[in-house]
Amino acid sequence: MAGQCPRYPFQWPSQVDQPAEFAVVHARPALPVVLPSGDRAWLVTRYHDVRALLTDPRISKNRNRPDMARMTPPAGGPTKHFANQVEMDPPGHPRMRRLVAKAFTAARVEKLRPRVREIVAELLSTMEAQGGPVDLSAAFAHPLSIRVICELLGVPVEEQTQFASLREPPWAYMAELIERKRRAPSDDLISALIEVTDAADGRLSEAELHWWSTVLLLAGYETSAHQMLSAVVMLLSHPRQLARLRECPALLESAVEELLRHQVVGTSLSMLRYVTADIEVGGVTIPAGASVVPSLECANHDPAVFPNPMELDLARSGPQQLTFSFGRHFCVGAPLARLELQIGLEGLLTRFPNLRLAAPLDRLCRREDPFTQGFAGVPVNW
Repeated sequence: MAGQCPRYPFQWPSQVDQPAEFAVVHARPALPVVLPSGDRAWLVTRYHDVRALLTDPRISKNRNRPDMARMTPPAGGPTKHFANQVEMDPPGHPRMRRLVAKAFTAARVEKLRPRVREIVAELLSTMEAQGGPVDLSAAFAHPLSIRVICELLGVPVEEQTQFASLREPPWAYMAELIERKRRAPSDDLISALIEVTDAADGRLSEAELHWWSTVLLLAGYETSAHQMLSAVVMLLSHPRQLARLRECPALLESAVEELLRHQVVGTSLSMLRYVTADIEVGGVTIPAGASVVPSLECANHDPAVFPNPMELDLARSGPQQLTFSFGRHFCVGAPLARLELQIGLEGLLTRFPNLRLAAPLDRLCRREDPFTQGFAGVPVNW
């Protein structure tokens, strides 16, 4: 790659093979890349450098600067205007995170475990009764993610189906739902976010409350659904690893972590940051005013941290993968995503011991999206 300015995100050469750049990119701790917008940014590639960058106070997520690189060509629309009302840097963002963490607790997620098992069992029973082949996206992955995040947030059952084909952020719906929760709170996350307060941090503002509720809904179902599809494809295309997991169900938790590490469904394009002062990364100076992408997928394939990183190893041990990011922007929904993947994969493999792809692997289509490179559909039979 010497002398080149590659395009980022990198392209997958096949449905399950990693981008070729993963094998060579770590030779350069930071390199210039061209984003889908045509703008340039620095890509940081090594595990420990990425972790350090994500906690560096000289790195800002505030993209409202005239010299900030754009992720994609400008398209306008209401989302950018709304997002600008929410501060993504200290002190505003840490304050919001502390308040959200008081409502979105590990105990609240764990309380959902029996309900997630019920939803998984119900969806699998419907699949079994229908008979194969079915598209796992429509029959299992998306319905599971939608129902689980809606249960968590407090979206009524009769209103959940509207999110199955969502194309725009549901700002108006979320505003109306929040008002309903104010009038009649219940044991759900939106009600908890409305009520959460702290002597030092106060409460979430109206804009913050709407933003977090909407982001949790969107991130909670789309990304989780695509990660489930990716995990199934990877397992079914690696029969030895799948057999290993079937023979030793205790590997499930480490298997989920390896699947998260091995195939990051969401690219790191959305991790784009702004450099407020010169920083040094592995001997490379990234100047103030530059834009930088801490690449989670490159970090997850750093051979200095993960031996034979291009191989899928469900019993892999070692450092934590960075798929959920790190530092102050660590994904608050990580425990829920892990719960869904663990229960969903366990249910699928137990109910369908002969689960297999119902189409050749090379016929599976990936989404043409610079942010989400998941599968458009995954036909399976059993």
